[in-house]
Amino acid sequence: MAPISLADIVSSLPSNESWGPATTTDALVDGVPYAPYSKGDKLGRMADWTSEGKEGRERGGRQQYNRNYRGVFPSESSNLIKDSHFPADQQVYGAGTSSLFAVQVAEDESSFSVVDNTRTSTKTRGFGRGGGTIFRGRGRGARDQRGGRGTFQRVGGRGGQQNNYYDNRGGRGGRGRRFGWKDFDKPQRNRDSSVNIKPDWRMIEEIDFNRLVKLNLETSEGEDIDTYGFLYYYDRSYDKPPVKNTERKLNVVDRVIYNVTTSSDPIIQELAEKDEATIFATDNILSMLMCAPRSVYSWDLIITRVGNKIYLDKRDGATVDLVSVNENAADAPLEASEGNKEAINFPSALAEEATYINQNFAFQTVIESDTSRFEMVHENPFYNAATETEPLASKGYKYRRFDLSLNNDEDPLHLIVRCELDAVVKNNISGDDQFLTIKALNEFDHKAQGSGGALDWRTKLTSQRGAVVATEMKNNSCKLARWTTQSILARADMMKLGFVSRASPKSNDRHVILGVVGYDPRKFAEQMNLNLSNGWGIVRTIVDMCLKMNEGKYVLVKDPNKPLLRLYEVPAGTFDEGDDEGEGAGEGDDEDE
Repeated sequence: MAPISLADIVSSLPSNESWGPATTTDALVDGVPYAPYSKGDKLGRMADWTSEGKEGRERGGRQQYNRNYRGVFPSESSNLIKDSHFPADQQVYGAGTSSLFAVQVAEDESSFSVVDNTRTSTKTRGFGRGGGTIFRGRGRGARDQRGGRGTFQRVGGRGGQQNNYYDNRGGRGGRGRRFGWKDFDKPQRNRDSSVNIKPDWRMIEEIDFNRLVKLNLETSEGEDIDTYGFLYYYDRSYDKPPVKNTERKLNVVDRVIYNVTTSSDPIIQELAEKDEATIFATDNILSMLMCAPRSVYSWDLIITRVGNKIYLDKRDGATVDLVSVNENAADAPLEASEGNKEAINFPSALAEEATYINQNFAFQTVIESDTSRFEMVHENPFYNAATETEPLASKGYKYRRFDLSLNNDEDPLHLIVRCELDAVVKNNISGDDQFLTIKALNEFDHKAQGSGGALDWRTKLTSQRGAVVATEMKNNSCKLARWTTQSILARADMMKLGFVSRASPKSNDRHVILGVVGYDPRKFAEQMNLNLSNGWGIVRTIVDMCLKMNEGKYVLVKDPNKPLLRLYEVPAGTFDEGDDEGEGAGEGDDEDE
């Protein structure tokens, strides 16, 4: 083959400016319109006979046919898309896009409908003698089981007998209302502060609960410094379930107990003079501070710095002395201004009732005997037999010291707390004396507003004790956490929880004891996710703030409507005798009967 010269190649090039295959405007291939496509395109349908798009609904009939695949030449496609006769979202031949042959998902979804395959029968089949369990929704009935907790129902047994393990409380088809349903759009409750904030009070610090829950401080179990008072032995007959169709009444027992604040305690004053510690408090005050993130209602504490000493005090008649009821419930008891017409079910009335129940329950469940009681090292430091007419209640006081020091502290930081014990009991195996704290949970009306979805204790306490206690942990998280903290601080061997209910839901002056359950405080704290290290971290943080400030008096107030604490600096004479401060100030006394 003869070689081709470069001149021949150049001369064979086209004379025009472009080169390559000749361009043509003919879009037909053997008389058929040609649409460019890629081998990677997914082919959809050739024709849609069932589409119900917006154009078909407007025009109807055969105009719907093949609306997305109109035979248009590439040169005409741009003009047609601009034409108002064709929607701009239609695809045309010759568009050259990779989604030309894609399936129209929107069309498929518009014609898709859900078939209801829910069982319409509400009958349940028994499982013979062995029995079985099913969960039935609590809400709009058997067909529509949206929202709400399920009711656990036992099915089977002999003859297919059914026992409802949880009440069918709930919305439509159930009894009462479904708590949590449409509660998101409820207006915020506006509660009153536990103390009146005066204009001359200067706010120093504002602490959010989100910061408090992240604190942590590991401490030892503490050491006993001294003990005072005496303890009666616990009556074990209350641990037995009551006989059917009989009720054990809660009696009014007149005994003398003392509720002395920290700075008025003569033993603490002596320990402060001996420089035994830097911080001084009572278990009631300290537990409130350690469990602050769980609190909802407003409360206040007085912090006094004298020299390098810190005293955690309370006001006379302060809210920390009262026992709250359903404070943490999703639907807590309402005030009169919020539409509650039952005066005995106001939060303040319930708190006074619960405090009365706790005192009398602790008095009633012990065996009073002067010959058989546990004597502490010293006598009760607050009792004066020459002036008192009523007998002294069973109460033991432990003054215990805890080390809150850190590794980088130059001087040790110790805290002394006065802890209280209510009774003593003999161990069944070893025969040793074990210390008890006695508390009481109270039921006012499980059907009333503010009950927090509680079960009926009269019918459920014996068979479903765990469910009852779990509900109380939810509705009274702060109260139970404080009681558990006080028991651990005092190193009590057991915490007795009594379940007391009204004899009639419409009367708050007569009560019956339904049962008593004993718990190990440390295990009970694990069940309710109570971390004492977090509480010690809160105490150390508040103390560090006060140690950096000048000597004087300060007030720590829980905001009534927000999860935060505020620390105020107040004048030195605030809350002294004759100074009417706060709600309920001046109503209390160091002595409660």
